[in-house]
Amino acid sequence: MKKVTCILAALAVVLIGALLGWSWLRDNKLPNFRQQAEIYVYPGAAADDVLEEIADRAQVRNRASLERCFRSKQVERYLTPGHYTVSPGDASVYVARMLNNGWQTPVRLSLTGNLRLKGNIAAKIASQLLLDSATVHQALNDDKLLARYGFTPRNVFSLLTPDTYDIYWTASMEDFYDKQKDAWDAYWTPERDAKAKALRLSRQQVSVLASIVKAESNNEGEMPKIAGVYLNRLKIGMPLQADPTIAFCYDYRLSRILLKHLEVDSAYNTYKHTGLPPGPICVPTRAAMEAVLNPDFGGTWGSGNLYFCANADFSGTHVFAKTLAEHNRNAAAFQAELNRR
Repeated sequence: MKKVTCILAALAVVLIGALLGWSWLRDNKLPNFRQQAEIYVYPGAAADDVLEEIADRAQVRNRASLERCFRSKQVERYLTPGHYTVSPGDASVYVARMLNNGWQTPVRLSLTGNLRLKGNIAAKIASQLLLDSATVHQALNDDKLLARYGFTPRNVFSLLTPDTYDIYWTASMEDFYDKQKDAWDAYWTPERDAKAKALRLSRQQVSVLASIVKAESNNEGEMPKIAGVYLNRLKIGMPLQADPTIAFCYDYRLSRILLKHLEVDSAYNTYKHTGLPPGPICVPTRAAMEAVLNPDFGGTWGSGNLYFCANADFSGTHVFAKTLAEHNRNAAAFQAELNRR
């Protein structure tokens, strides 16, 4: 009888060991999810709610395993806000550790589209990061913060480069600016610096002119010609007379620019003041920057095209002219077609 009892006890030990071993294997090594899921953990989130979301969206295979790991790793205590990716090959313990240690997956922040008002830019950034738009807007006007990057609230549009960036969802505005400064530094190669110098422009001035070019047209093919017109005007001391700068003075609220608007008292009024305005009027694209650095003067610099107007074929492009008389004919043709239509 004693022998039987020992055998049964031994079998019980083996069985318990097997069950514990299987449980460890289940929790630590075996994949526990059927599909990939993107999980956003907000500050103050409850671990139970996060577990529920993961179980549902990643289609957990063994919920008990995930619950054990959440308890053993004290996820409720150490849960870290962030953007996480749960993959089919992940074990339960890896997911618990990932959430505790903040092993985030970067998000793809897209800085594209209409980038001409700080409020809109702030909303665009805030919609993709764990930042509120007020915080972003404040950072776009923060003298002290921007000074660390060599910029000011007036020229902050120059710092921003339209592109898509890998960045952590919990990134700060300092992290965001670090990305932008890296892009700025990478853009300004010795070759581009030499081109700017040949045009007698600083880096900031290239950005300012590129912002005007961008505001004039979305047609990248004709941007070098538009840049050439403005560079020709600068060369001979002629006012830029750029309508987008007037629109900027009115925060782009005008549906149409009238003669009375050209009298606005602003350093950005390029009808009243010669030279470039004191800062960019929108975020310039790379295509606009390249157009300024590689302009089409329509002749020699200073004696090429000085005017342009909308094409009478309503293609969304422009026609260019060297003389005012030629420009007036082009403008009259457009107006006649407009009236006909």
